[in-house]
Amino acid sequence: YEEFAKESDIVKMQAVDIHFWLMKDILQKADRMTMANSIEGRVPFIDKEIYKVASGLPFSYKVTKEIMKKLTEQQTTPNKIGVCKKLTEKEIQGDILVLDGIQDPGNLGTILRSAMAFNMKNVVLSPTCVDLYNPKVIRSTEGIFIPLNIIRTDLVPFITKLKKEKNYFVIGADMRGKEIRKMKNSPMILVIGSEGKGISPEVRTTIDEYERIPMNNACESLNAAVSASILLYERSKRL
Repeated sequence: YEEFAKESDIVKMQAVDIHFWLMKDILQKADRMTMANSIEGRVPFIDKEIYKVASGLPFSYKVTKEIMKKLTEQQTTPNKIGVCKKLTEKEIQGDILVLDGIQDPGNLGTILRSAMAFNMKNVVLSPTCVDLYNPKVIRSTEGIFIPLNIIRTDLVPFITKLKKEKNYFVIGADMRGKEIRKMKNSPMILVIGSEGKGISPEVRTTIDEYERIPMNNACESLNAAVSASILLYERSKRL
Protein backbone atom coordinates (compact mmCIF):
# COMPACT_ATOMS: atom_id res chain seq x y z
CA TYR A 1 0.00 0.00 0.00
CA GLU A 2 2.91 2.35 0.72
CA GLU A 3 4.02 1.89 -2.89
CA PHE A 4 0.49 2.68 -4.11
CA ALA A 5 0.34 5.82 -2.00
CA LYS A 6 3.80 6.87 -3.10
CA GLU A 7 3.08 6.46 -6.80
CA SER A 8 -0.32 8.10 -6.86
CA ASP A 9 -1.46 11.64 -6.24
CA ILE A 10 -4.75 10.51 -4.75
CA VAL A 11 -3.77 10.71 -1.12
CA LYS A 12 -0.92 10.75 1.35
CA MET A 13 -0.81 7.71 3.52
CA GLN A 14 -1.24 9.62 6.76
CA ALA A 15 -4.40 11.29 5.46
CA VAL A 16 -6.18 8.12 4.35
CA ASP A 17 -9.00 6.77 6.46
CA ILE A 18 -8.06 3.15 5.78
CA HIS A 19 -7.84 -0.13 7.68
CA PHE A 20 -6.04 -3.31 6.72
CA TRP A 21 -7.04 -6.90 7.28
CA LEU A 22 -4.82 -9.95 6.72
CA MET A 23 -6.75 -12.33 8.93
CA LYS A 24 -9.87 -10.68 10.21
CA ASP A 25 -10.24 -12.70 13.42
CA ILE A 26 -6.63 -12.17 14.49
CA LEU A 27 -5.52 -8.87 13.04
CA GLN A 28 -8.67 -6.76 12.76
CA LYS A 29 -7.78 -4.61 15.76
CA ALA A 30 -4.22 -3.88 14.65
CA ASP A 31 -3.52 -0.18 14.27
CA ARG A 32 -2.72 1.36 10.90
CA MET A 33 0.99 1.88 11.39
CA THR A 34 1.47 -1.66 12.63
CA MET A 35 -0.22 -3.05 9.55
CA ALA A 36 1.65 -0.72 7.22
CA ASN A 37 4.89 -1.92 8.77
CA SER A 38 3.71 -5.52 8.43
CA ILE A 39 3.35 -5.15 4.70
CA GLU A 40 7.07 -4.41 4.43
CA GLY A 41 7.96 -7.23 6.79
CA ARG A 42 8.56 -4.98 9.78
CA VAL A 43 6.37 -6.57 12.44
CA PRO A 44 6.91 -4.69 15.70
CA PHE A 45 3.63 -5.62 17.39
CA ILE A 46 2.35 -8.69 15.49
CA ASP A 47 3.64 -12.19 16.09
CA LYS A 48 5.89 -13.20 13.17
CA GLU A 49 4.28 -16.63 12.79
CA ILE A 50 0.83 -15.07 12.51
CA TYR A 51 2.15 -12.66 9.91
CA LYS A 52 3.77 -15.49 7.98
CA VAL A 53 0.44 -17.32 7.65
CA ALA A 54 -1.66 -14.22 7.13
CA SER A 55 0.54 -12.63 4.47
CA GLY A 56 -0.42 -15.34 2.00
CA LEU A 57 -4.07 -14.29 2.11
CA PRO A 58 -5.65 -11.50 0.05
CA PHE A 59 -5.57 -8.04 1.54
CA SER A 60 -8.84 -6.23 2.15
CA TYR A 61 -8.75 -2.43 2.30
CA LYS A 62 -11.56 -0.28 3.65
CA VAL A 63 -11.43 3.19 2.10
CA THR A 64 -13.50 6.34 2.04
CA LYS A 65 -16.07 7.03 -0.68
CA GLU A 66 -13.87 9.82 -2.04
CA ILE A 67 -11.00 7.41 -2.62
CA MET A 68 -13.32 4.88 -4.25
CA LYS A 69 -14.44 7.57 -6.70
CA LYS A 70 -10.81 8.05 -7.70
CA LEU A 71 -10.34 4.33 -8.25
CA THR A 72 -13.31 3.77 -10.56
CA GLU A 73 -14.49 5.14 -13.89
CA GLN A 74 -18.12 4.25 -13.25
CA GLN A 75 -20.63 7.04 -12.72
CA THR A 76 -22.10 5.24 -9.73
CA THR A 77 -19.44 4.59 -7.11
CA PRO A 78 -19.26 0.84 -6.34
CA ASN A 79 -19.02 -0.61 -2.84
CA LYS A 80 -16.29 -3.06 -3.80
CA ILE A 81 -13.43 -3.21 -6.28
CA GLY A 82 -11.49 -6.39 -7.00
CA VAL A 83 -7.80 -6.52 -7.88
CA CYS A 84 -6.80 -9.49 -10.05
CA LYS A 85 -3.74 -10.78 -11.82
CA LYS A 86 -3.69 -10.54 -15.60
CA LEU A 87 -4.39 -13.73 -17.53
CA THR A 88 -1.52 -16.07 -18.39
CA GLU A 89 -1.16 -17.00 -22.05
CA LYS A 90 -1.37 -20.77 -22.65
CA GLU A 91 -0.37 -23.12 -25.43
CA ILE A 92 -2.73 -23.08 -28.39
CA GLN A 93 -4.94 -26.14 -28.80
CA GLY A 94 -7.87 -26.29 -31.23
CA ASP A 95 -9.48 -23.60 -33.37
CA ILE A 96 -8.51 -19.96 -33.03
CA LEU A 97 -10.39 -16.67 -33.35
CA VAL A 98 -8.09 -13.88 -34.55
CA LEU A 99 -9.14 -10.24 -34.13
CA ASP A 100 -7.31 -7.85 -36.43
CA GLY A 101 -7.60 -4.28 -35.12
CA ILE A 102 -10.92 -4.32 -33.21
CA GLN A 103 -11.11 -0.80 -31.74
CA ASP A 104 -14.38 -0.56 -29.85
CA PRO A 105 -14.33 -1.93 -26.26
CA GLY A 106 -18.00 -2.91 -26.52
CA ASN A 107 -17.35 -4.90 -29.68
CA LEU A 108 -14.42 -6.73 -28.11
CA GLY A 109 -16.54 -7.52 -25.06
CA THR A 110 -19.36 -8.88 -27.20
CA ILE A 111 -16.99 -11.02 -29.26
CA LEU A 112 -15.39 -12.49 -26.14
CA ARG A 113 -18.82 -13.37 -24.73
CA SER A 114 -19.71 -15.08 -28.01
CA ALA A 115 -16.40 -16.94 -28.05
CA MET A 116 -17.19 -18.29 -24.61
CA ALA A 117 -20.77 -19.14 -25.56
CA PHE A 118 -19.80 -21.02 -28.74
CA ASN A 119 -16.75 -22.90 -27.39
CA MET A 120 -13.99 -20.94 -29.08
CA LYS A 121 -11.26 -21.41 -26.48
CA ASN A 122 -8.48 -19.40 -28.14
CA VAL A 123 -8.67 -15.70 -29.01
CA VAL A 124 -5.71 -13.81 -30.48
CA LEU A 125 -5.61 -10.01 -30.49
CA SER A 126 -3.44 -7.96 -32.82
CA PRO A 127 -1.29 -5.20 -31.26
CA THR A 128 -3.75 -2.67 -32.72
CA CYS A 129 -6.77 -4.11 -30.88
CA VAL A 130 -8.28 -2.28 -27.92
CA ASP A 131 -6.74 -3.26 -24.58
CA LEU A 132 -8.26 -6.43 -23.12
CA TYR A 133 -8.25 -4.76 -19.70
CA ASN A 134 -10.00 -1.60 -20.81
CA PRO A 135 -12.66 -0.93 -18.12
CA LYS A 136 -15.44 -0.97 -20.74
CA VAL A 137 -14.30 -4.39 -21.98
CA ILE A 138 -14.27 -5.75 -18.43
CA ARG A 139 -17.75 -4.41 -17.69
CA SER A 140 -19.28 -5.53 -20.97
CA THR A 141 -18.03 -9.10 -20.50
CA GLU A 142 -18.70 -9.20 -16.73
CA GLY A 143 -15.52 -11.27 -16.47
CA ILE A 144 -16.84 -14.14 -18.57
CA PHE A 145 -13.68 -14.14 -20.72
CA ILE A 146 -11.42 -15.30 -17.85
CA PRO A 147 -11.48 -19.03 -18.83
CA LEU A 148 -10.45 -18.19 -22.41
CA ASN A 149 -6.88 -18.39 -23.66
CA ILE A 150 -6.31 -14.82 -24.89
CA ILE A 151 -3.05 -13.87 -26.58
CA ARG A 152 -1.84 -10.51 -27.93
CA THR A 153 0.80 -10.84 -30.63
CA ASP A 154 1.87 -9.86 -34.16
CA LEU A 155 -0.55 -11.74 -36.39
CA VAL A 156 1.41 -12.52 -39.56
CA PRO A 157 4.28 -14.49 -37.97
CA PHE A 158 1.83 -16.12 -35.54
CA ILE A 159 -0.53 -17.36 -38.28
CA THR A 160 2.30 -18.29 -40.66
CA LYS A 161 3.95 -20.48 -38.02
CA LEU A 162 0.71 -22.34 -37.23
CA LYS A 163 -0.02 -22.93 -40.91
CA LYS A 164 3.43 -24.36 -41.45
CA GLU A 165 3.76 -26.43 -38.28
CA LYS A 166 0.17 -27.54 -37.58
CA ASN A 167 -1.57 -27.22 -40.96
CA TYR A 168 -4.18 -24.66 -39.87
CA PHE A 169 -6.67 -23.49 -42.48
CA VAL A 170 -7.23 -19.72 -42.32
CA ILE A 171 -10.67 -18.22 -43.03
CA GLY A 172 -11.20 -14.48 -43.33
CA ALA A 173 -14.57 -12.80 -42.86
CA ASP A 174 -15.25 -10.75 -45.99
CA MET A 175 -18.35 -9.70 -47.93
CA ARG A 176 -16.75 -10.92 -51.17
CA GLY A 177 -16.16 -14.45 -49.87
CA LYS A 178 -18.05 -17.72 -50.22
CA GLU A 179 -21.22 -18.33 -48.24
CA ILE A 180 -20.57 -19.38 -44.68
CA ARG A 181 -22.11 -22.83 -45.03
CA LYS A 182 -19.01 -23.95 -46.93
CA MET A 183 -16.87 -23.41 -43.79
CA LYS A 184 -14.00 -25.89 -43.42
CA ASN A 185 -13.48 -28.19 -40.44
CA SER A 186 -10.76 -27.91 -37.77
CA PRO A 187 -8.00 -27.00 -37.26
CA MET A 188 -9.11 -23.56 -38.31
CA ILE A 189 -8.23 -19.91 -37.76
CA LEU A 190 -11.11 -17.45 -38.17
CA VAL A 191 -10.01 -13.86 -38.80
CA ILE A 192 -12.27 -10.87 -38.06
CA GLY A 193 -11.11 -7.46 -39.29
CA SER A 194 -11.50 -4.03 -37.73
CA GLU A 195 -14.75 -2.07 -37.72
CA GLY A 196 -13.65 0.51 -40.28
CA LYS A 197 -11.02 -1.15 -42.46
CA GLY A 198 -11.66 -4.87 -42.25
CA ILE A 199 -8.74 -7.30 -42.41
CA SER A 200 -5.40 -5.53 -42.82
CA PRO A 201 -3.38 -6.03 -46.07
CA GLU A 202 -0.58 -7.80 -44.17
CA VAL A 203 -2.91 -10.34 -42.58
CA ARG A 204 -4.70 -10.91 -45.91
CA THR A 205 -1.51 -12.56 -47.18
CA THR A 206 -2.13 -15.42 -44.76
CA ILE A 207 -5.81 -16.06 -45.66
CA ASP A 208 -6.67 -19.33 -47.43
CA GLU A 209 -10.35 -18.60 -48.05
CA TYR A 210 -12.83 -15.76 -47.47
CA GLU A 211 -16.35 -16.43 -46.25
CA ARG A 212 -19.39 -14.20 -45.89
CA ILE A 213 -22.72 -14.22 -44.11
CA PRO A 214 -25.56 -14.37 -46.67
CA MET A 215 -28.12 -11.58 -46.25
CA ASN A 216 -30.52 -9.51 -48.33
CA ASN A 217 -29.53 -6.44 -50.33
CA ALA A 218 -31.15 -4.02 -47.88
CA CYS A 219 -28.17 -4.35 -45.54
CA GLU A 220 -24.71 -3.51 -46.80
CA SER A 221 -22.75 -5.00 -43.90
CA LEU A 222 -22.92 -6.12 -40.27
CA ASN A 223 -21.22 -4.83 -37.16
CA ALA A 224 -17.90 -6.63 -36.48
CA ALA A 225 -19.16 -8.12 -33.21
CA VAL A 226 -22.41 -9.32 -34.83
CA SER A 227 -20.51 -10.87 -37.73
CA ALA A 228 -18.07 -12.60 -35.39
CA SER A 229 -20.92 -13.98 -33.29
CA ILE A 230 -22.77 -15.43 -36.28
CA LEU A 231 -19.60 -17.00 -37.66
CA LEU A 232 -18.75 -18.50 -34.28
CA TYR A 233 -22.26 -19.93 -34.02
CA GLU A 234 -22.01 -21.49 -37.49
CA ARG A 235 -18.64 -22.98 -36.62
CA SER A 236 -20.05 -24.46 -33.39
CA LYS A 237 -22.69 -26.38 -35.40
CA ARG A 238 -19.91 -28.16 -37.28
CA LEU A 239 -18.05 -29.41 -34.20
